[in-house]
Amino acid sequence: MANTKSAERRMRSSERRRLRNRAVKSKLSRLQKAYLAAVEAGKKDEAGKALKEAHSAFDKAAKRGVVHRATANRKKSRLAVRLNKMK
Repeated sequence: MANTKSAERRMRSSERRRLRNRAVKSKLSRLQKAYLAAVEAGKKDEAGKALKEAHSAFDKAAKRGVVHRATANRKKSRLAVRLNKMK
């Protein structure tokens, strides 16, 4: 338990941040799975739209500090490679 008022405030704010980060990471995971499912099914148009959504979500997450910028860029790159390998 927190000993000072400032520690109590930090606990409250870190809990809010934790929940927000968890929600964003969950959304990123959902978008990745939807994209990979479209790629596996061979639906290039659908995969392209899903990739655009995933890229946007990763950029927003990196901007807000939920994921590191380099991590977001790496994941975006790997997702794009999967689409480019499709025929």
